[in-house]
Amino acid sequence: MTVTAPPGWRPAPLVIAADGSYAARLTGGDGGWCPERWTLDGPEPYAVRLPGTQPEDPDSALVPLADGRVLIGRRADGKCHFSLLYPSGPETGELPLGAVECERLTLLPPAPDGTRVYALAPRARDAATGLSGTALWLVCGGAFGPELVTVLPGPCSGGAWLDRQGRLLALDHTDGRGRTRAVTVDVERGGGPSELLRIAEESNDRLLLADPDSGLLLVRSDAPGGDRIGWAVLGSHRPVRFPEALREDGVRMTPFAAQPGQVLVPEDCGVALRVAAAEGDWVAVWRPGERELRHLAAPEGWLRGTGRWTVEGELLLPFSTEQTPCGLARLSVPGTRREHGVGDVYGWSAEDAVAAASAGEPRGAEAEDVPQQQVGQDGGREFAPQEPASREPGPQDAAQQHDASQNDVGQEYALQEPAPQEQAPPEYRPPAYAPYEEAAPQITKPVPLQQAPLATP
Repeated sequence: MTVTAPPGWRPAPLVIAADGSYAARLTGGDGGWCPERWTLDGPEPYAVRLPGTQPEDPDSALVPLADGRVLIGRRADGKCHFSLLYPSGPETGELPLGAVECERLTLLPPAPDGTRVYALAPRARDAATGLSGTALWLVCGGAFGPELVTVLPGPCSGGAWLDRQGRLLALDHTDGRGRTRAVTVDVERGGGPSELLRIAEESNDRLLLADPDSGLLLVRSDAPGGDRIGWAVLGSHRPVRFPEALREDGVRMTPFAAQPGQVLVPEDCGVALRVAAAEGDWVAVWRPGERELRHLAAPEGWLRGTGRWTVEGELLLPFSTEQTPCGLARLSVPGTRREHGVGDVYGWSAEDAVAAASAGEPRGAEAEDVPQQQVGQDGGREFAPQEPASREPGPQDAAQQHDASQNDVGQEYALQEPAPQEQAPPEYRPPAYAPYEEAAPQITKPVPLQQAPLATP
């Protein structure tokens, strides 16, 4: 989704709208690149091409909105020009939105309301301060075209929404020492970032995926001694955990979708991962409350790394082949083990997934069971969380507590307390995780992963 293309770069295979109703991608042909919109919320998916007066550049960025229009960003004359495309009879309607003067710009995932789109634009190093920065722009959904939200110090990348209101945006920020950590930005108030992750004092902690309903966070960190995928819960005092199931030799796992609607039960939230290996790519499903990784063969022509969950637990994977240019595979992924009995495990083995990926054989969740993985040698290693301030537990704490410690394996790392910082001016004080209310003015050091303690049963 980057508007400048390095050598060998190709368009993102598919971008899905916030509510999953539409998707968009660039398709190539004899006439050049052309935007294509997919409709996914009907009985059968179908695609509509949105050709303009001339072919698009392969580095044009697309983001579909919930109303069916498609945001496109084109680079020309040192600026990024934005327009909304929509079908209008046999022609393509186009609504210009304005431009941002920059050499490079990255569109972020659409806000949860499905109408707003933000973008990151690096800024050159300031001659006076010697510091570079990243501008956060609202490029679609504003009142008068693109609007500058804030300028963040240093390079920023990534992008994930932490709340359903689309107010708290998480980014990966790199400081002057080259260390990358996830931070949050309040897009309504602007101002500076607030640190979200600090697993170890010198660790690089990136946010891979966030589910606003359950608060589940998937992170990649080198705190355990090498890059590992871990999970945590926003607002919980429990440590970040690095399960052994998410570490396999010879493959790279990347989460791309989380199951919505799992309020207060993050351990039951399904996560879909792309598993890339020399033999091919396939899909795996994992839940924090389970030790197993369920491997599933991807459909032929899967647009790799894209898909979404339904609330009911159905995994939807878009694919495109010569016979089916616009297809959507529906995989019924079984629920949690507590729904089927403690001893029941569903899925199939990694060896079968590799064989099917190499042969192109489609298989689903009905294949043979996955053997339970053994706990690694470091499986019992834990780091106790810091003691939070004491208070009287209330009924809300009992409703929010989740105990998945008996089902999880791997290393655990408590989030370290950030070093003391000087109090920032009021306009640069983003709130702690509070999507429904303004943050109290006395909050000076928000640590979203170490908030109030949970009640003890």
